[in-house]
Amino acid sequence: MIVVTGATGNVGRPLTRALAEAGQQVTAVSRHAADVPDGVRHVVGDLADPAGLEPVLAGAKALFLLLSGDLHAVGADPAGVIGRAARAGVGRIVLLSTLGVVTRPFGTTRIAMRALEDAVREAGVDWAVLRPGGFASNALWWAESVRTQGVVAAPFGDTGVPVVDPVDIAEVAAACLLDDRHAGGVYELTGPAVITPRQQAAAIADALGSPVRFHELSRAEAKAGMTRSMPAELADDTLDILGAPSPAEVRVSPDVERVLDRAPRTFADWAARNAAAFR
Repeated sequence: MIVVTGATGNVGRPLTRALAEAGQQVTAVSRHAADVPDGVRHVVGDLADPAGLEPVLAGAKALFLLLSGDLHAVGADPAGVIGRAARAGVGRIVLLSTLGVVTRPFGTTRIAMRALEDAVREAGVDWAVLRPGGFASNALWWAESVRTQGVVAAPFGDTGVPVVDPVDIAEVAAACLLDDRHAGGVYELTGPAVITPRQQAAAIADALGSPVRFHELSRAEAKAGMTRSMPAELADDTLDILGAPSPAEVRVSPDVERVLDRAPRTFADWAARNAAAFR
């Protein structure tokens, strides 16, 4: 049995589906009740409470660990999840980390994530670490403005990074959970090409078959919007990357193709699959 945390999100949902379609027994863990594929067991759980996950981990052979906001919750003990998984007999842990642990290693959240990578390596089980860059699905931030105004509003319109499709992350995760060849692997996951916010707006317009206007925000305007849903420090950190990505952050990694034997999906592929969100 494989336990998938964050099972209702942009990565966890396609990963759960891929594992179920591969004939695996899957336990999907999320904070709230959710629909899951036929044959998948769903459990409501909170990664901020590692002890509460012990019944979920019992009998599992592998764990996909996606921490999202649980990493930053007051009193959270994400390393405790890793320790309890190892003590429960879980033989493999695949951790969703971030490219930022190598490109910008000194931020508070990335120091914490690097410590979790170390905890996985030291847990005495097989492991793999996935380090994606920016997600294509971050474009969903623009869904409401596209639906209501036909506008994408974003800062740094002509500065891009090679955003990765979450389905590609999920398929790499599935490979790491199922294939012994990936034990000890550290994979940097990006899309196939650098793409700017202005180009993303054009791809969304193509997917919709209708015009989408791009409006460039100032950094201050963008920060004001972002701090409605994240701490100011994290907003500044994100804007630093979006406005002045380092050479490592614009590098196109070969790792998706190495694992999946195909090129990464493009942002246009993602936009076409998700066009309904913008209508």
